[in-house]
Amino acid sequence: ETLEAMARAIFKSWFVDFDPVRAKAEGRTPEGMDAATAALFPSTFTDSPLGPIPEGWHVLSLDQIADFLNGLALQKFPSIGPDYLPVIKIAQLRLGSTDGADKASCEIPPQYVIENGDHIFSWSGSLMHSIWCGGTGALNQHLFKVSSKDYPKWFIYQWLDQHMLGFRAIAASKATTMGHIQRHHLTEAKCIVPPKEVIPEIGGTLNALETKVLNNKKQAHLLADLRDTLLPRLISGKLRLTDAQALTEDAA
Repeated sequence: ETLEAMARAIFKSWFVDFDPVRAKAEGRTPEGMDAATAALFPSTFTDSPLGPIPEGWHVLSLDQIADFLNGLALQKFPSIGPDYLPVIKIAQLRLGSTDGADKASCEIPPQYVIENGDHIFSWSGSLMHSIWCGGTGALNQHLFKVSSKDYPKWFIYQWLDQHMLGFRAIAASKATTMGHIQRHHLTEAKCIVPPKEVIPEIGGTLNALETKVLNNKKQAHLLADLRDTLLPRLISGKLRLTDAQALTEDAA
C-alpha cells in the first residue's frame, strides 16, 4: 500500500499536475528526479481542450491508450473432467485469490485466461482495478483485462487509477441494482500523454515501484499458501516446528 501510494503521488505530480514542467518554466530545477529525467520534460505549455498541457504532449482517451477486453459468461463454458480454470469474478478480484471460485473449461479462448501480472478492472458492481497475482484463472463477464501494445503497464494502471473516482460516481448514479460504466465512459476519460518514446525513460522510478508491488504481492501469496499448508499439520502434530522452518526457508 505504501509503494502504491508513492507511485500514485509521483504520477499525479508528473503527469497530471505537471510539476516538473512548471518548475522548468519558472527557471527552477524539478524536485525528486535526476538531471537526465528532468531533461525529458519540456519547459513550456501549449493549449488543449483540457487546458494548458506540456508542449509536445497530447490528449488521448483511455480506450486509445489501452485495450479493454470484456470477460465471458463463463457459465456457458463449464469444466469437464478433472482439469479446470478457476473463474475470476468480482469477489475473487476483491480477495486477490481464487478462494470460492467456480470452475470453467480450460478450452476457453486464450485471450480470456488470466495470469499473474495481468491488469484487471471491474466495471460493474464494485468498481476496482488491480494487478492480479492470484494464479491462473478465467476472465468472467463484468471484468476487463486491460492491456496495451503501445504503453507500459504502469502508465495505463495509473491513468485508470486517476479516473476511478469518476467512474465510481457514474456507477453510483445508475438507477439499477448494480451500477456500472459503459464503454463510452472510457472514451470520455481523457489522459495527457507524452511522446511514446520518452515514457519508458521518464517512468523508470514508477516502473521500479510497480515491480516491487508485484513482487510483494507474489511473496504474500506464497507465504499465505505456506501458512495454509503448514499450520494444520503443526497443530495436529504431524509436522515438527524445525521441519516447518526448513520448508519455509526452502520456499523463500
